Amino acid sequence: MTDWAQLYRDHVDAVAAMATHLTDDELATMVPATPRWTVQDVVAHLAGGSADIINGRMDGAPSPQWTDRHVSERIGLPVADLIAEIRAGTDALLAAIEGVDRPAPIWNIAVHHADLHEALGRGEMAAPMWQPVLDGVAPYKLGEQAVTVYAGDAAYGGGGPEVTVPPYELFRALFSRRSRGQIAAWAGGAVDPDQVCVFGARDDDQPVP
Repeated sequence: MTDWAQLYRDHVDAVAAMATHLTDDELATMVPATPRWTVQDVVAHLAGGSADIINGRMDGAPSPQWTDRHVSERIGLPVADLIAEIRAGTDALLAAIEGVDRPAPIWNIAVHHADLHEALGRGEMAAPMWQPVLDGVAPYKLGEQAVTVYAGDAAYGGGGPEVTVPPYELFRALFSRRSRGQIAAWAGGAVDPDQVCVFGARDDDQPVP
């Protein structure tokens, strides 16, 4: 069973270690997977999302307006302050989502951590950082689809045409981090991005480690 609390703490530590050692140019790097955000903006969103969950400020979640507010309210703050805000809210956030079957804030930080790796050309995160998230979301998104998706040692789907994909690529695709074309490259027409991508299908190709 996944220790979601520890996974969240591991991501916080890793994002902190990365972000606090980036140059100003690296912090200003655009992150292709996100809505016109820079690396620093992604960290601001992680801080703001955590704060909103803790404080029950969930009107409009998880709409673009809700997430954009996390960024706009933190414009100009040093990245060290953003990391400090995330760390300060960790215990309260984990208490707020304890026992939740689909711990969205933990999935969120894993997805955005991978966004940062790809935007900065740092390659894949270590599998223990994302595999539990794939194990959680794949049955939920693929379980009723008429397809069998083989990813590493696992198989997902409701049965049907068989396709094979590297597990990391499936993790990224299910969270709308791969384009229709990139998904079709391994799935052909057997997987419908409009049905399986958590945040909807996208048309812009994404950087692949």
